[in-house]
Amino acid sequence: MSASGGTKAIVAALGANLAIAAAKFVAFAFSGSSSMLAEGVHSVADSGNQGLLLLGGKKAKRAATEEHPFGYGRERYIYGFLVSIVLFTIGGVFALYEGYEKIHDPHELDNWVWPVGVLVFAIIAEGFSFRTAIKESNELRGKQTWPQFVRRAKAPELPVVLLEDFGALVGLVLALGGVGLTLATGNGVWDGIGTMCIGALLVLIALVLAAETKSLLLGEAAGPEQVAKIRAAVADGETVTRVIHMRTLHLGPEELLVAAKVAVQHDDTAKEVADAINAAEARIRAAVPIARVIYLEPDIYHESAAASGDNPAGPAGTVGGA
Repeated sequence: MSASGGTKAIVAALGANLAIAAAKFVAFAFSGSSSMLAEGVHSVADSGNQGLLLLGGKKAKRAATEEHPFGYGRERYIYGFLVSIVLFTIGGVFALYEGYEKIHDPHELDNWVWPVGVLVFAIIAEGFSFRTAIKESNELRGKQTWPQFVRRAKAPELPVVLLEDFGALVGLVLALGGVGLTLATGNGVWDGIGTMCIGALLVLIALVLAAETKSLLLGEAAGPEQVAKIRAAVADGETVTRVIHMRTLHLGPEELLVAAKVAVQHDDTAKEVADAINAAEARIRAAVPIARVIYLEPDIYHESAAASGDNPAGPAGTVGGA
């Protein structure tokens, strides 16, 4: 996995979650807090999620084969989608169930020092993991807001870790609130309410992740800035005069397919056109290094053909992938 895949953030989150999960289960055993049990399961699910992300990154490195000529870059999207399913089922639904049971059969906490101590430790550990994910993301985020980064990032790992860590921190605060209110009132219902809030939060995060990774699985185009760079790189003003139609598609987070019909001069020789196409491909790769699969088809420009457009979602004459 490339550096942009956020390997450091994934490893930091994995280490933190394994330590936190062990501490939470110990706290549950001594206190009987359902919030602690739900949080423990949440941390185990998160640890499994990070393992899936690392596995997806490793599998995505496999070389292209005759059966899969464009490689395995989308493995990372598949495993990102699996993470959202695991988070929804094991994390969210389990917490909702535990909270429901606790509300219908509440009981006071035993050895409250354990859950409170573990929660404080977990908040510190998750804070470290979240800080690492933010630092890694800032290297790629640029001027985008955080919601824009989560929605537009082509590498699924960092958005997944960011949302997981954010959800974990909020969940820990909710668990701490549930335990605190249970201790203050002597009513175990508050512990159940805190657990259900954790479950609702995890389900919401899982749905957001599922929607974003589903979009990546379906195939997303290059961003507007990359499309503009490709268009500028194609034409040389001599043999290749303009882009007639263009499509872009991410084969993986760091691999882009570019397919375009380009206009050439009607009196150019075949050799001149071939040389111009090769030069255009080189300019595209220099401008957008992740454009690794490029197909350029030469044609004679006609206004009527261009007017038909190539972007199904846009007006006539627009460029696909923008």
